Amino acid sequence: MTVRRVMGIETEYGIVVPGNPAANPMVASGDVVTAYAAARGIRPARAVWDYADEAPLRDARGFDMGRGTAHPSQLTDVEDPTLANVVLTNGARLYVDHAHPEYSSPEVTTPRAAVTWDRAGELVMREAVARLATVPPGVNLYKNNTDGKGVSYGTHENYLMARSTPFANIVRHLTPFFVVRQVMCGSGRVGIGVDSRTAGYQIAQRSDFFEVEVGLETTLKRPLINTRDEPHAVADRYRRLHVILGDANHCDVANLLKMGTTSVVLAMIEAEAIRDDLSVRRPVATLHEVSHDTTLQAKVELVDGRRMTALELLWEYHDRAAAFVEQQSGGEPDGDTVEVMHWWATVLDKLGRDPMEARREVDWVAKLAVLEGYRERDSLGWGDPRLKAVDLQWSDVRADRGLAHRLVATGRLEVLVDEADVQRAVDEPPNDTRAWFRGTCLRRFPDDVVAASWDSVIFDVAGQRTLQRVPMLEPLKGTEAGVGEIVRNAPDAASLLRALAANGDPGH
Repeated sequence: MTVRRVMGIETEYGIVVPGNPAANPMVASGDVVTAYAAARGIRPARAVWDYADEAPLRDARGFDMGRGTAHPSQLTDVEDPTLANVVLTNGARLYVDHAHPEYSSPEVTTPRAAVTWDRAGELVMREAVARLATVPPGVNLYKNNTDGKGVSYGTHENYLMARSTPFANIVRHLTPFFVVRQVMCGSGRVGIGVDSRTAGYQIAQRSDFFEVEVGLETTLKRPLINTRDEPHAVADRYRRLHVILGDANHCDVANLLKMGTTSVVLAMIEAEAIRDDLSVRRPVATLHEVSHDTTLQAKVELVDGRRMTALELLWEYHDRAAAFVEQQSGGEPDGDTVEVMHWWATVLDKLGRDPMEARREVDWVAKLAVLEGYRERDSLGWGDPRLKAVDLQWSDVRADRGLAHRLVATGRLEVLVDEADVQRAVDEPPNDTRAWFRGTCLRRFPDDVVAASWDSVIFDVAGQRTLQRVPMLEPLKGTEAGVGEIVRNAPDAASLLRALAANGDPGH
């Protein structure tokens, strides 16, 4: 058993045009993408996104939603009208998702790598802001999940699972975990309610915006468990679990735990190792209640009548996971699993003694400590607009303005990933997934790659009458170990395609 699996993070960034609140956010987001692409020598007219295999309305419960009844925000297979949609040499996708610039990380195989390439996305956005600052008024970007006025935007997680796992089991065992996971991974928010109308502070940015337990939507009637069935892989073998509940994290430990603990729970679900029922009564309402209780004393009522705190329920999951890891690994788990289990127990211990002890590891606690400093110094109530401004400044992508970045710079947040590794991840793809082939082809043959997606790379090679599509349906193929020698030895794209044909398709 291991926390390792194919996974990734998609982050929509909040965007503001200084001095122009009426600015069109889609146009401004397009400027972010094109400014970064131009600086990096990426021509959007060439390395665009391939929509051929997109199926955003396919539901894991066994049906397709009709396009006529779907909200426009669900039609992610429609060509972006701003044409700001590019593939980066690190294998990531940078594009406009409706009114926000979005960075979708390349596929990785460990929680630590997920943190690394997610942080690389922050540097991508920071560079775009710096480029646009030379053309007033420029833009500001924020790695957060709400504007505090009723609008929320997502940080989505993706986990590759076995298709054979019944979806009903995923819903049953993952829902209670998601209700309480925010205690470790929430990013904190000034204001209660979707429009922050009630004064106060809460644990998670996204929780108030969820309305139903299970569903296909991502922007309306948001569900705890999203049912989009779009694997971007061999469909009869894999399921891509699309998680829309999480917050954008600045703390490495919280981000690692978000990805790592979820992967452990999914492994237990796949192995049918969760025997007893931990189902929560009124899960949506309880999600809100847990988020609103920074004392961590609110009780979660289970369907079987038990009542426990969110921390106690997280310990239930932790202890089952620890026993599962011990049994499945023969007492010798891999280093990635050891790291996740260590931080899981460490953070729960700290939160249980005094939440403020976890200020180095957990976003909502770190932010609360900063806010309480302002409140004490200036005698501010939670309804004071200055606190909302501090909340926004926390997530500013600029190193000299973002409060989270300043805490890192002064050693007040736990850092797991070296900055040099993050800098490399801006340009280089992970070497153990198909992202390596995608990103490396874009770097080596930029004039020949006309489109790409998670599961394909399309070449336009001189002398060929048609475009050449290389399918990449196996996420763990197309790696450096698998095709690195072939790619490096090819002097041009035509030679690469001939070599791939002779040696077998890299993506199957």
